[in-house]
Amino acid sequence: MSQSNVKFGPVPFNCGEDLTAANDHLVVLGHSTGTPQMTLPATETDNAFYLVLEGAAAGETGYFLPVTAAANVRLPLIGTCNPGDTLVLADPAVEGQPGKVTVLPEAAGTYRAVAIAEEQGIDTQLVLARPANLGTITVTE
Repeated sequence: MSQSNVKFGPVPFNCGEDLTAANDHLVVLGHSTGTPQMTLPATETDNAFYLVLEGAAAGETGYFLPVTAAANVRLPLIGTCNPGDTLVLADPAVEGQPGKVTVLPEAAGTYRAVAIAEEQGIDTQLVLARPANLGTITVTE
């Protein structure tokens, strides 16, 4: 078997920034001079495929869940949604939104689709969603 040294479930990684208040947020796996680290998304198209289970201070070890379509998760919602809506990364340039999700906007732009809503949701709710790596979606006017 060639699948040695692989992990299933939560994984520990260094936090590249303070993630102590980011539980349940989506984060991006990156690196600092080759050392893996987790950070909040910086753009609406970042590959944010990990969920913060236990955040930590910058440089400390946190615990993260790789999101997969095999299991639903609860994600912090900006705005409202309905079952079946495509959820994308919220605008990280807006304070309080990095790592959260929102319904695919009608406004022109390119967005990272990360999940499908499995229930109706309201603003600030941890909405039940099915992770779905649908890639980037470009909306044109």
